[in-house]
Amino acid sequence: MSSPGDVLDRRDSVDAFAAAVMVALAFSWGLNSVAFKISNGGFNPILVSLMRSAIAAVLIYGWCLARSIPVFNRDGTLWPGLVCGFLFGAEFILVFIAFDYTSVGRASLMLNAMPFWVLLGAHFMLGERLTMVRAFGVLLAFGGVFLVFSDRLGSPGPDAWIGDLLAATGGILWAATSLVIKATKLNSASPEKLLLYQLAVSAAMTAPLLPFAGPLLRAVDVASIASVAFQAIYVVAFTYLVWFWLMRRYPASGLASFTFLTPAFSVLLGSLLLGEMLTMNVGLALALIAAGLIVVNRPVRMPS
Repeated sequence: MSSPGDVLDRRDSVDAFAAAVMVALAFSWGLNSVAFKISNGGFNPILVSLMRSAIAAVLIYGWCLARSIPVFNRDGTLWPGLVCGFLFGAEFILVFIAFDYTSVGRASLMLNAMPFWVLLGAHFMLGERLTMVRAFGVLLAFGGVFLVFSDRLGSPGPDAWIGDLLAATGGILWAATSLVIKATKLNSASPEKLLLYQLAVSAAMTAPLLPFAGPLLRAVDVASIASVAFQAIYVVAFTYLVWFWLMRRYPASGLASFTFLTPAFSVLLGSLLLGEMLTMNVGLALALIAAGLIVVNRPVRMPS
């Protein structure tokens, strides 16, 4: 993914390549939401969070050793790295618990409201202009996602609001992580080192919670084991590296807008793989999401 001599090629807007990669990532993260639900059927969510962080950390560190990528060099990233690790760990503890209370689609919607918080934060902290046009594009996309849940995909139970709230808080923490990366020296760290900070701190802060988490094993089967492996090996160890690589080169708010596709994919895949209800609103929702992405990522014309 990177090398010690990697030279950044920063871009002012999201190009076709980045857009295509972000769509692929959004699909992967939509499938990951289904994996969350399946893994929770076999393991306690706190244990799942620990296992996937620990497995992915070992894989990433092995990759760094094989590629001679320095991860222990002093580059001024320690404290922001620890902050990012705490935010990352807290986010996924909340998200995994959320899937015990609510559906794949609803949790994904709440989590992926993240671009709204990134846009606000980037405007005040990073100097990335929040124009009326871009705000309108985000509202279009968010409206499309909301349509997915506006019909018969209602509350899965009386305690669903707990899961919704936990997932929404996770989305705020995800946005905060992105902003810390962009605003500190982490922005120039290798994606591997950046991810290792988050995985190591996440595992360290999750492990002490195990004695208080209740039964760690539930109905363990092949599907739940495979879902943990999928999350750790593909989603965390691979797609997150790609995400951080993009974050170093493209505007945070432009990339974040593509995550609005994730809940749409989550709903579609939840219907196909878990039998969750699917409505005709999904087609219109996807159209609104696509329109919102086009509006948000139009190049900004500065006054001459």
